[in-house]
Amino acid sequence: MKRFVFFALSALLAFSVWAQETPDAMVKRITDEVLLIVRTDKNLINGDTKRAIELIDQKVLPHFNFQHMTALAVGKDWRKATPEQQQRLTAEFKTLLVRTYSNALTGYKNQTVRYKNFKMNPGATEVTVQTEVLQPGGQPIQLDYSMEKLDKGWKVYDVVVGGISLVTNYRDQFGQEVRANGIDGLIKAIANKNKSLEAGKK
Repeated sequence: MKRFVFFALSALLAFSVWAQETPDAMVKRITDEVLLIVRTDKNLINGDTKRAIELIDQKVLPHFNFQHMTALAVGKDWRKATPEQQQRLTAEFKTLLVRTYSNALTGYKNQTVRYKNFKMNPGATEVTVQTEVLQPGGQPIQLDYSMEKLDKGWKVYDVVVGGISLVTNYRDQFGQEVRANGIDGLIKAIANKNKSLEAGKK
């Protein structure tokens, strides 16, 4: 019984520490974990995209709010979509972002990440965590994470690379597709892009 109580309290303490993790600490932890694997995993070093997708699924995806990201990318047309269409859009856009990120991950060489000073007001529910990607012989790339506090903790809803929002960068393109072919046309277009990326990797 004492042993059970000990493990129960230990688990509760671990959960409490995890739940109190600040946004900047979360970004640093995940980034460091991913970069360590990228530097040591032979399959990733050899450009194995499938392994990169597995890594993203395990380490990165749980910390992103893909529905919010998709809503931002689709813009005002998001309200025109039915709940089912929103679900399908989110699934396809998530796949598109994962495939794009996995390609970037396999191209990683000797870059390092610098974490900038972070300040958060008490009770804040939205923050930006700022980092820089340092490249040998190249200019640093500003990489910022827009994050929001949800019931399950802090989640990323946008990534800004060199001042350009990853998700809103798609907005004009998606808007043109909706005007031409409707919401279902947009879903089909993203799905076709995903199939094209998958075929290219094979």
